[in-house]
Amino acid sequence: MEPPRNLNEKPQRLRVALVQTKPLKGRYAENLANLQSAFAQIESEVDLVVLPEAALTGYFLEGAVYEVALSARRFADDLTRAWHAVHGDRRVDLACGFFENDEGTYHNSALYLELARGAGRIVHVHRKMFLPTYGVFDEERFLSRGRRLQVFPTRFGTMALLICEDAWHAIVPTIAAIKGARILIVPSAAPGRGVEGPGELTSILRWREILTTAAVEHGVFVLYAGLTGFEGGKGMTGSSCVIDPRGEILVSSPPTEPCIVIADLDLREIDLARATLPLLGDLDAVLPDLLLDEELPLPRGSCHPEVGP
Repeated sequence: MEPPRNLNEKPQRLRVALVQTKPLKGRYAENLANLQSAFAQIESEVDLVVLPEAALTGYFLEGAVYEVALSARRFADDLTRAWHAVHGDRRVDLACGFFENDEGTYHNSALYLELARGAGRIVHVHRKMFLPTYGVFDEERFLSRGRRLQVFPTRFGTMALLICEDAWHAIVPTIAAIKGARILIVPSAAPGRGVEGPGELTSILRWREILTTAAVEHGVFVLYAGLTGFEGGKGMTGSSCVIDPRGEILVSSPPTEPCIVIADLDLREIDLARATLPLLGDLDAVLPDLLLDEELPLPRGSCHPEVGP
């Protein structure tokens, strides 16, 4: 990829690699070594590498999460060393999910990291907001939820991180897009559920519907990285994919095996899609009226602006 001609000009193309991991449950050091081997398999020049939720520990850890949780800085340093061990000072951005220990408060988090000249800069850390406690899930028993959805600038434009169930609530990608996100990164660890058609899992079909709807409605690229493998009899569904702003799946991976898939994104497609179907612009205009609706339930202690305290 050619560099931009000036500091204010962003690249118009982005090559992304989705690394679908199959971690050994709770064995962080071994998984980190395996990730380094996976990095070595990325032979072409890529700009962004995206990994799943809980990519280096496995997801269903329950109380063992406290033993493997790391500070964002420690996790970023480990990713930096793993990349530079095989690619030297080659520049790349990384997005990856992990269990975070923030000075004794534990989160299901994902970070976005810029690697250049041998150093890693943390651009953003997102803490999962929706911690499921239904079915096979029990996250909120062991973790604290994030309290804010933020977008963040990168050299490829404004992005947002949504972790797994965050993306299932339509208001979350909507808010991200309203705040300026042009690319949504979705690390996930999704167990398979149900069967439809000729062996197609219902959960995989539902994920595709959710992700393509978000891409089309907001004119964004969606980068979905799914965990694969079995944990305690529960099978993760992988199915990592890249979806363009018109809802077309550019690349996808199988559900059951670790793999790497690469896609080339033309970032100009974002503006073209939004011009063709200006739903985001319409929403931007109408959203203030929706938020001022006095019938909306609000948290205790808050008030509508026109009512006053």
